[in-house]
Amino acid sequence: MYRNICCAAALAAAAQCASGQDAKLQEEVQDLRQRVQELEKSRRGAGNAFNPDLSLILQGTAARSSQDPANFQITGFAPSGGEVGPQRRGFSLGESELVVASNIDPYFRGQLVAALTPENEVEVEEAFFQTLLLGRGFTLKGGRFLSAIGYQNPIHQHAWDFQDAALPYKAFLGGRWNDDGVQMKWVAPTDLLIELGGELGRGRTFPATDPNKNGAGAWTLFGHAGGDAGAAAWRAGLSYLSTSPQERTFEDVGVTQSFSGSSRLWIADFVVKWPSIKLQGEYFRRSESGELTFNSTTGSYSSRQSGWYLQSVWQFIAQWRVGYRYDRLDHGGVSNGLGLTGADAPLLLTDHNPTRNTVMLDWSPSEFSRIRLQVASDKSRAGVTDNQVLLQYILSLGAHGAHTF
Repeated sequence: MYRNICCAAALAAAAQCASGQDAKLQEEVQDLRQRVQELEKSRRGAGNAFNPDLSLILQGTAARSSQDPANFQITGFAPSGGEVGPQRRGFSLGESELVVASNIDPYFRGQLVAALTPENEVEVEEAFFQTLLLGRGFTLKGGRFLSAIGYQNPIHQHAWDFQDAALPYKAFLGGRWNDDGVQMKWVAPTDLLIELGGELGRGRTFPATDPNKNGAGAWTLFGHAGGDAGAAAWRAGLSYLSTSPQERTFEDVGVTQSFSGSSRLWIADFVVKWPSIKLQGEYFRRSESGELTFNSTTGSYSSRQSGWYLQSVWQFIAQWRVGYRYDRLDHGGVSNGLGLTGADAPLLLTDHNPTRNTVMLDWSPSEFSRIRLQVASDKSRAGVTDNQVLLQYILSLGAHGAHTF
């Protein structure tokens, strides 16, 4: 009897203890749940008050060059009309970028990138929507966006490893290709990255001529593959751009010239990244055929030109990087049915292969700031070497999304 009473008392005490522990545990869980709900409510409230993420990129330079940047040209290649020249001499405010981005709902995401120019103008660099739940690896993008061709093209300028684009981007794309249109991309459900896609666009910039027509004025195809190889990560790709410029006009030695026909561009790219080293390169090959109008006289014209660059960046200690880039253009084969020579049209027909060597050193005290010193020897102009020295700052304010690999 006494044993039963003792057992019952022990069980009652254990139950009471367990009950007390359960109550305490439930109280802690309830308190934690309340805190999570308050944080979620606070986040939603801020989102409702002003939903998108905002960021601002500030840039500026101090530059010195032995040749006047206003007279810059790439001899042997048709002018693109883009902002491809060296930075102006002296102190200069670079383009500031205002980025507004947000998930709109469970189905769409939107982003706006507005460039605030030193000339007090606002340019829309990107303004697009992107699907989130299309499924099966597919993503649809529409609006104005940086094309996915090549490696560097879809990367914003402030995230480049050098202050300016390589010569092939300047000569063949006017700096880079961004267009109004739609993009469809598919990522394969495999361990190895396999990405395929295409774009239909308006063709609003060089090498196109912004045609006034129904349908697409340019189209692209691209494919990328990537993965890991030991301590390194890699990606390689092949891209194609097709357009049909009409009356693409420029002046050479005071004579107006224009080209109408077809323009086809192939790009092969690769990048390999180790923990402290990045190696990157791209090869461009363009063929154009059609009619050239020279001083109101029209004849046949065709060209096959190419270019490439190779660059490497090494982070030798924390926060400090050094890099070298070599870029080159090949004038290739250019022919016309008008009997013109380099003396008649020196900018277009001079057999010159531009080259450039660039070295940079940058310091990034945080992920939001970077100071860069860049020195270049530029032989884009025939018979002239332009020695350039540039100091650049890049500052990032606010939330900013991750960049492409």
